Amino acid sequence: MNEFAMMQRLAGIGAQFRLPGEIYAFSVIKNGNINATYKVTYMNPDGTLKAYIFQRINTYVFKKPVEIMENIDRVTTHIREKSKNRPSLHYHHTADGLNYCYDSENHFWRVMNYIDSVTFDTTDDLYVIASTGEAFGLFVMQLSDFDGKLLHETIPDFHNTGKRLDTLFMHETEDPFGRVADCAKELEYIHSVSGIARRLSDRFLAGELPVRVTHNDTKSNNVLFDRDTKRPLVVIDLDTVMPGMAMYDFGDAVRFIANTSAEDEPDTRRVFFDTAKFRAFCKGYIGQVNGSLTEEEIENLVLATFSITIELASRFLDDYITGDCYFKVNYPGHNLVRTRCQLALAKDIMRKYDELSWIVSEAAKIK
Repeated sequence: MNEFAMMQRLAGIGAQFRLPGEIYAFSVIKNGNINATYKVTYMNPDGTLKAYIFQRINTYVFKKPVEIMENIDRVTTHIREKSKNRPSLHYHHTADGLNYCYDSENHFWRVMNYIDSVTFDTTDDLYVIASTGEAFGLFVMQLSDFDGKLLHETIPDFHNTGKRLDTLFMHETEDPFGRVADCAKELEYIHSVSGIARRLSDRFLAGELPVRVTHNDTKSNNVLFDRDTKRPLVVIDLDTVMPGMAMYDFGDAVRFIANTSAEDEPDTRRVFFDTAKFRAFCKGYIGQVNGSLTEEEIENLVLATFSITIELASRFLDDYITGDCYFKVNYPGHNLVRTRCQLALAKDIMRKYDELSWIVSEAAKIK
């Protein structure tokens, strides 16, 4: 689509959301690989400029976009009401009161206000890591009085560790592509820790642990930071917001942030869990959630970190065994390399379990 046609398309979307003025300029935002995202600047009737984010949702990936937007509407409304003095996400609504619309080709769109900011895909800056923890901890605190059961479960069993493991073991038995012999050691280890790895998700399904609003993609690049101070502004990318365990959001964040290597590092001797980064994230996160999470949830943050690391390893390994259908692979055996990397990380977490638990307990004393 040429630039003029794209501008006409965007103008039509803006009209549905009743945006004042006319489009002045637009540009493609290339961060993210799923949705098509544009920064669209309008000239208001008084001559001032205001920027918005327009997104066309990939409905091949997100099969239930309306449920996603209903979740987002409930969560962002609740946060805005509690955070009037802080930046917050604001999704615009059509005349029908919907925070989404369809274009002439039946594509699914949403529009939100643009927040001038910076993001970090990865970082070694302990201040930024602590600020990332603070942002996700604040997200939990702001939603601690929101009933997570009111949200749609848009990806069923997304963090059902027990079901992920059971699926892996079933495919191990079936061995559809004759690959099980390549990963015998990896399967042996996962079997050996499956009991502890599934403990929290099994208890959650039994109703023994609180249902929270969870983000489910707690990476540093889903936090907007002030360009000058590097202070956190707001958590973004709420497409995977669902009911779940806050502990798993914490675990997934530090699993990614505290890994000393890439997720597909072929030399597992380079894979370690960085306790300094873990401590920084803990300080920021627990400083916000103290009083919002239960003592039991705090005490199980390290177990959650181990569990979700094993869960991801099992997903990579299951994809390898069943023919590399889910995760994009760049070479033969890529998913097996990813598996080994996550298992090396999980083993280091287990080696450092007592130290990490002590760090959590010290951070929990922050008032």
